[in-house]
Amino acid sequence: MKFEISEKLAIVRVIDSLIYADGIVHEGEINAFSKLMELLDFDANFLIQARNLDTVQSMAIVKNFSSKKKGLLENLMDEVAKADGFVHQKEIEMMENVLSVIRLDSKSSKIKNTYTNILP
Repeated sequence: MKFEISEKLAIVRVIDSLIYADGIVHEGEINAFSKLMELLDFDANFLIQARNLDTVQSMAIVKNFSSKKKGLLENLMDEVAKADGFVHQKEIEMMENVLSVIRLDSKSSKIKNTYTNILP
């Protein structure tokens, strides 16, 4: 799948925010992010650019993704959230917000149902 630079920036911004959602960066999340770097072919400088992307702007970009790209973003969020072996409530809330913005509401409830059993 081919991505425009703006699309890559938006994906990296979303995933980076997800990693920091619970306030702790775990080794598994770092490993998952490294895989994302390979998949999207970007480096640490690109990450800095993505962090400068406004949240509203990044959501506007992902909202316009094709259904395949939206599905990929959902899978990436799922993988990163599970990477540390624990899915925090703040991660769930963030994923639900992103999915709501990109109009995957049915999948948003799927996320909630999936992670309800994981939380303590």
